[in-house]
Amino acid sequence: MSNAGLDPRGPRFAAVITTVVFVAVLLTGSGWLALAQAVVFAIGAYDPRRTPYALLYRHLVAPRLGPPAEREDPAPVRFAQAVGLVFTVVAVAGYLGGVTVLGIVFAAFALVAAFLNGFFGLCLGCEAYLFIRRLRAGTPAA
Repeated sequence: MSNAGLDPRGPRFAAVITTVVFVAVLLTGSGWLALAQAVVFAIGAYDPRRTPYALLYRHLVAPRLGPPAEREDPAPVRFAQAVGLVFTVVAVAGYLGGVTVLGIVFAAFALVAAFLNGFFGLCLGCEAYLFIRRLRAGTPAA
């Protein structure tokens, strides 16, 4: 796994696709579609560059854009993907286990997080990662 910085537009592109997936999950109640998204999050928690959405971005979108103005550390993105995985696994358990309200609530939480990242650039998981790092370092969280 490379430690080179990520093009920040890639995770935002992925978040837009994730938003669409969670809208479809909520409209259809499909635990299987949520499970597919959980697999994407699991890959992203290992390396966000290897998800299907990242591959689409890298091969279809990025070549049409100029180089990114800056790169970002992949660690917060990996953490955010892991958080998304946890929420999505709970949603899958709810949908496939017959506790539909649990699936709906956790899919909705994941939808809100993906929407904020994809459309406003606010990655809640990334912010949580940075907050935890500041707490561990003993730096006041301002």
